[in-house]
Amino acid sequence: MVDNNTVMESGKCVECGASEKDGYTCYEMFQFPLVWEHNDPRLYDLHFWLVSCYMIQHPSNYTKNGYEAMISLFKDAYDNHWSIDYILKKNKALVSNIAKITNPLPSKQRNRVLRRWTMTIEDIYSGGESNAIHNIHLWKETIRKEINI
Repeated sequence: MVDNNTVMESGKCVECGASEKDGYTCYEMFQFPLVWEHNDPRLYDLHFWLVSCYMIQHPSNYTKNGYEAMISLFKDAYDNHWSIDYILKKNKALVSNIAKITNPLPSKQRNRVLRRWTMTIEDIYSGGESNAIHNIHLWKETIRKEINI
């Protein structure tokens, strides 16, 4: 199955390795916590972490500069315990210095490489809305460890 953001083969994302759940691709599973954010301001406060974790695990959707900038911002924000307001301020400045963030190539022409991750959006989706806050915190911690490997 192919959408504009992911390619699933044999029920698995070819980039992050997430398994299809309830017939949803990893990109479709990503939409669920985006909706859940509207039900809980504490969950909405984790929007940066949710989006950046997903982005880091799907580099084909972004330009090389956009991807490297996200990795750098993620590491700095995590390592320095930045507040959400400060992260958003830094992100705005960072984005204004990158000509193009999203990959302009059509989905079928993008180079996708599988990397196995300890956690993926599958874990956030499977954990459900009631566990989303805990699971997103856990996801960002595992991503931070794994981007240095």
